[in-house]
Amino acid sequence: MSSLVDTYAQIRPYNDDEVPAALARLLADDDFIDVIAKYNLPRWLSHWSTLSRPLVRARLRGKWGRFTSVEQVQQEVAHYLELLIKNTTSKVTYSGLDKLDRNAAYLFISNHRDIVLDPALMNWGLHQHKMNTVRIAIGDNLLQVPYITELMRLNKSFIVKRSAKAPKEMLKALSQLSNYIYDSLQSGHSIWIAQKEGRAKDGIDQTDPALLKMLQLQGRKLKLPFDEYVRTLKIVPVSISYQYEPCAIAKAKELVHKREFGAYVKAQGEDIESILEGIRSDKGHVHIAFGEPIVTGCETPDELAHSIDQQILGHYYLHPSNYIAAGEDEKISSKEQQDFLQRLELVPEELKAQVLAMYAEPFKRKLAS
Repeated sequence: MSSLVDTYAQIRPYNDDEVPAALARLLADDDFIDVIAKYNLPRWLSHWSTLSRPLVRARLRGKWGRFTSVEQVQQEVAHYLELLIKNTTSKVTYSGLDKLDRNAAYLFISNHRDIVLDPALMNWGLHQHKMNTVRIAIGDNLLQVPYITELMRLNKSFIVKRSAKAPKEMLKALSQLSNYIYDSLQSGHSIWIAQKEGRAKDGIDQTDPALLKMLQLQGRKLKLPFDEYVRTLKIVPVSISYQYEPCAIAKAKELVHKREFGAYVKAQGEDIESILEGIRSDKGHVHIAFGEPIVTGCETPDELAHSIDQQILGHYYLHPSNYIAAGEDEKISSKEQQDFLQRLELVPEELKAQVLAMYAEPFKRKLAS
């Protein structure tokens, strides 16, 4: 066990014996305490740090001070996730879970619409189905803030080193990641990873073959043909659809800016704001469809990407918002139309076309498939 810990120490989630120290670092982090105060205390008090910080620290220490395992952390996360679902969704539904083996470890590859909610809501479905939660892949670009790193690694997240640039450094990082995913699956731990780097801001869910080539690096070490190695991974495509797209305005703003100026540079703290916005915004009905394990017909990364895309698109649940944006609203109730149009009124005029395109894209792609 110690060699495994040493090998992956820089990227893996925390182990049970590391939980108390990680929680202590969180409680000592003023930035973290201030964020908790901002969203849990009256505004006048949250800005008065000499009072708010001791209050928040005392409350969190009382709740978390006895935690000594990842399981205890996950139970606390489940409590907050239940509140989030109750307060920011109309409902969260699932399909396909009954076809999965509760005792198997799967590599779940999903479309990606929200930084935190995609794997969190998927985990909620697994938890409700009496299955183990997943280890979550998260890019190191999101870990510029120390307390985010602590929170993620406490909650079974492992780090994808996207910041590596030199070819040798990139190959080393990707090989380590490929090995870690394989070793996790072989030791009974399911994995979640997005089908491509970054969220699908334009509504187009498409698997990047480069991701699958990364997975194959360990297969090459084992001298296994691609299709044979794919079977060992037990890849399950997952299709996540939100009635109301998280961070829709921010996504549209980025796309429009790129189209007009050729590039978009994120402001300091923009990813953190996206995480918070996704958590607190109204998401309406969220549906998560688990596909079937891919076991045949994939001899190349491109063929595997196509197979994943077919399942994600095929299982994608179309909401009234998708039909309305695509101009196919004949069977949509007047109340649902009114709700969506009221939401659209909040979008700046110059971004409305992009937001509508974002919602319409899944409908158009399913129609064309």
